[in-house]
Amino acid sequence: MVTSIILINTERTAVNQVAEEIAEIEGISEVYSVSGNYDLIAIARVKTNDDLADLVTTKMCCIEGIVHSETTLAFKAYSRHDLESMFSVGL
Repeated sequence: MVTSIILINTERTAVNQVAEEIAEIEGISEVYSVSGNYDLIAIARVKTNDDLADLVTTKMCCIEGIVHSETTLAFKAYSRHDLESMFSVGL
């Protein structure tokens, strides 16, 4: 499984529309509107690097309102949330 964090700048008036369109893409698990240097952060979880390349260069590139994006790959997860969900099965 390949996990990627995609940092996105949008046109000012397009944040909500872009977020909704990105959230509909298969392989995107979450989209957050955020403060700071970026408008949105999307989390992609796909099977292969080729799937990620297709998601970013084919599916996301067609969305009107995206001004800039930066894609980063996650190497390893250090998440208490993941551990808690693993042990809470059936509770």
